[in-house]
Amino acid sequence: MFITENGIDEINNETLSLKEALSDIKRVQYHQDHLAFLHLAIEEGVNVKGYFPWSLFDNFEWASGYTTRFGFNYVDYKNGLKTYPKLSAHWFKNFLQRRA
Repeated sequence: MFITENGIDEINNETLSLKEALSDIKRVQYHQDHLAFLHLAIEEGVNVKGYFPWSLFDNFEWASGYTTRFGFNYVDYKNGLKTYPKLSAHWFKNFLQRRA
């Protein structure tokens, strides 16, 4: 089994400061919980071959445009698409390094 495009969106709240926007605690909790249950499934014999989180960067979603954010990295749509790693990017990097 391959799990693809797994993630959680959040409303693009333009009133948040950059610091607040980078603190995506719900996304960290979502992936942490999902991966913990995925680990249990593997221990019970489920043949998991891959896990692909959605998404690396905030992006345009066909159904909702730029009104939601999915990425591990914040994209500043108003300043030349500059990117900033969110809390979830740091968490996921640490998660992968602990498993290596």
